[in-house]
Amino acid sequence: MKKIEQKHIDAVKTILEFIGEDVDREGLRETPERFLKAWRDYWGIGYTKEPRQVMKIFEDGASSNQMIVVKDIPIFSHCEHHLAPIIGKATIAYISKDKIIGLSKIARVANIYARRLQVQERLTNQIADAIYKELDCIGVGVYISAEHLCMTSRGIQALGSKTDTTALRGDFLNNDIKEEFLANCK
Repeated sequence: MKKIEQKHIDAVKTILEFIGEDVDREGLRETPERFLKAWRDYWGIGYTKEPRQVMKIFEDGASSNQMIVVKDIPIFSHCEHHLAPIIGKATIAYISKDKIIGLSKIARVANIYARRLQVQERLTNQIADAIYKELDCIGVGVYISAEHLCMTSRGIQALGSKTDTTALRGDFLNNDIKEEFLANCK
């Protein structure tokens, strides 16, 4: 676990002072360390893991030539442009050849990439590429619908707006399979 150094605490204090806060007031005295722990242990935890480390792949005859879909996977990320939260849900599907992946591992792969500074387009592609490569499957589809607080809480303040992205690999580029996947996403 990365140690919190005084220079990091001082950096957070500088930001608090920049916005006009008194870093010595009671409510903020421990905020720099709490902020750094939150980034180290939760919001930035994806930098300490690789998807391959969490994928549990089974080759025991349980493969299927039908679509396997995991829906409503929570996505918590931060935009790399403003460090503002991105909150949404992912639907991830694949068609296996001769291997399957533990279902919870699909959510873990999504979480690893989400817990890095991101843009949604890259996040969607990273998840699809990792599963497609490691599982060596017939195809993969990833759909993410998310709210970007950089857009809803500042600037245009477009409350309630969501961004949808898809990444399709292999046979998911086939129109019939693509349509089946997208129907599962709605």
